[in-house]
Amino acid sequence: MTGDLAIGSVGTNLRRGVGQGLVVAVASLLGLAMFCWPLVASVLPRSGGQSAPWLMLVLVPVLLVIVLLQVGSGELDPRTLAMLGVLSAVNAALRLVSAGTGGIELVFFLLVLAGYVFGATFGFLLGMLSLFASALLTAGVGPWLPFQMLAAGWIGLGAGMLGRVLAGRVDPRGRAEIAALAIYSVVVAYLFGALMNLWFWPFAIGGDTAVSYVPGGPLVENLRRFVVFTLTTSTLTWDTVRAVTNVVAVLVLGRPVLGTLRRAQRRAAWADPAALSLSRG
Repeated sequence: MTGDLAIGSVGTNLRRGVGQGLVVAVASLLGLAMFCWPLVASVLPRSGGQSAPWLMLVLVPVLLVIVLLQVGSGELDPRTLAMLGVLSAVNAALRLVSAGTGGIELVFFLLVLAGYVFGATFGFLLGMLSLFASALLTAGVGPWLPFQMLAAGWIGLGAGMLGRVLAGRVDPRGRAEIAALAIYSVVVAYLFGALMNLWFWPFAIGGDTAVSYVPGGPLVENLRRFVVFTLTTSTLTWDTVRAVTNVVAVLVLGRPVLGTLRRAQRRAAWADPAALSLSRG
C-alpha cells in the first residue's frame, strides 16, 4: 500500500512537473517573440515599449500558475516558499546597493547560485521576482521592467539546468563546479546586456546612423546593425564590468554561499512530508 501511494505521488508530481515545464516554455517563447519581433516586422520609432504591457500580462499569470503548481506538488513547501521570498528580498537589496553603476550588478551572482542549487523552476521564479521587487524599491518601474524580469528569469532557469547537468559529474566541493558557475556567469552577463539592448534598440536612436534600425529592412542587415550597436554601446563597457563582477563574486563568495544554500535546501527537503514518505516507501 505504501509503495502504491509512493508511486501515485511520483506520477502526480511528474505530471505537475511537466505542466510547469510547459508553462515556462510557452512564456519563454512568447517573451522571446516580444524581444525579437522588430527584427521580423516593420516598427516605427514612436512605437517603443509597445509590447511591454503585453509581456507583463503574460508574466503575471505565469508566476501564479507556476507557484500554484509547485505548492500543489509539494515542491514549494512553506520553507522553500519562505526561502524564495528571502532570496528575492536579498537580491532586491543587492541591486539597490549596486544599482548597475558602471555595469556593477550583484543581483545576478546570487541568482545564479540559488538557481543552481534549488533548480530551474525556482531560479526562473527568483529571477522574475527579484527584478520586480528591486524595481519597486528603486522606483524603476517602466516599459523595460517586464523584459528585465523575463531575462533574469531565464538566467535563473539556465542556472538550474546547469545544476542538473553537473549533478553527480563534478565534485560539489571541487574547483570544477566553481569554474563552471564562473563561466556561466560571464555568458549570462553578456546575454542579459544583449537582450536589454534588443528590446529598445529600434527606438533608442534616430534613423540616420550606421547602427540605426531599418523598419522593414532585411533580417541580416538589421542583425548586423544590432550587433555593431551592442558591441559599441554596452559589450565593451557595461556588460564586461557586469561579467567581471559576476566572476569575482562567484570565485570569492561562491563556495560559502553554495554551502549555505545547500544546508537550507536539505532542511526544507527533510521537513517536506511527501519527500519523507517517499524515502520511507
